Amino acid sequence: MAPRCSLEEALRLAATWRAEGKRIVLANGCFDLLHVGHVRYLQAARALGDVLLVALNSDASVRRLKGQGRPVVAEGERAEIVAALRPVDAVVVFDEDTVDSLVSRLRPDVQAKGTDYTEDSVPERQSVLGAGGRVAIAGDPKEHSSRDLIAAILQRFAR
Repeated sequence: MAPRCSLEEALRLAATWRAEGKRIVLANGCFDLLHVGHVRYLQAARALGDVLLVALNSDASVRRLKGQGRPVVAEGERAEIVAALRPVDAVVVFDEDTVDSLVSRLRPDVQAKGTDYTEDSVPERQSVLGAGGRVAIAGDPKEHSSRDLIAAILQRFAR
């Protein structure tokens, strides 16, 4: 299982990987109710480099972005689930609404975003370019979502 690390630990890992000549890919998301779209996104992101660092939104960040009732799964459990995925080399939890600050400090070679973005619409695009990296879109078409999964569960089991 990949380690869940603090920002300081992630910075040390990134420095080690960079010294080893590895290309660092940063992917981020809430990963609240992990589904196959998340797995395909992370697999495709990992293929863009040598190591994959996943930035996972904190519970407070998910609440701000997704609204009341979210997250369904607490950040500690979401981090553990994501860290258990084969493509993932480390997980860091962040509390902001974007990964601009992480990008500036970690300086990944690639910032991978899911197919619900274009390279021009990635919120952290300027931070990535400013840190010398590039933005890439990874994963399969956006046909899966946690919101749809929650709706299906409510439809089938709510009484």
